[in-house]
Amino acid sequence: MIYFPYYETAELTFRAHEPHQWLAAYTNSCQEKRVAEHCQAREIESFLPVYRSSRRWRNGCTVNLEKPLFPGYVFVRIGQTQRVRVLELPGVVSIVGAGRQPTPLPDTDIEALRNGLPLSNPEPHRYPEIGDRVKITRGPFEGMAGTLLRKKNSVRVILTLDVIMKSISVEVEGKNLEVLNSEPILASSLQFYTSQVHQ
Repeated sequence: MIYFPYYETAELTFRAHEPHQWLAAYTNSCQEKRVAEHCQAREIESFLPVYRSSRRWRNGCTVNLEKPLFPGYVFVRIGQTQRVRVLELPGVVSIVGAGRQPTPLPDTDIEALRNGLPLSNPEPHRYPEIGDRVKITRGPFEGMAGTLLRKKNSVRVILTLDVIMKSISVEVEGKNLEVLNSEPILASSLQFYTSQVHQ
């Protein structure tokens, strides 16, 4: 049996019971996967959303790549005393926040991303400026609000994490959308709404 000095035991007990929050760690360019691997090695809970992208090389070969959905960011779930551990990881620049105070992300948003991304063919999207605000009423992203747009033959909703000013778009059925401060979207009126947003 291994015995810890009293102060170490007290510190470990405090860490086990302190509240944990999801924070966004800002990374050096192209270091997201490396940071996530370091988190795993140090038993720091983390989440790195990715999407699949195809790239065709000059020799005609096509390869499928996994890229970070939010370039430059890895989400970590830590307590206040663990911030230094994250900041010491190779590739981490800072933790997103206002001044010296980190800005937490809602647990519900992270859970929605974890559950919904594998089902919704996600892809990065520019941070929105103007567009119709809609709320998703059913499915893995239920309760989340975003901006409506149409891409090719599908209806997509831009979901934004304001803390890191990054957006993604996900496929959603029109019947599962509701325009904020309006009536639920009907299939026949979908074109009217989508024609008003930026492509």
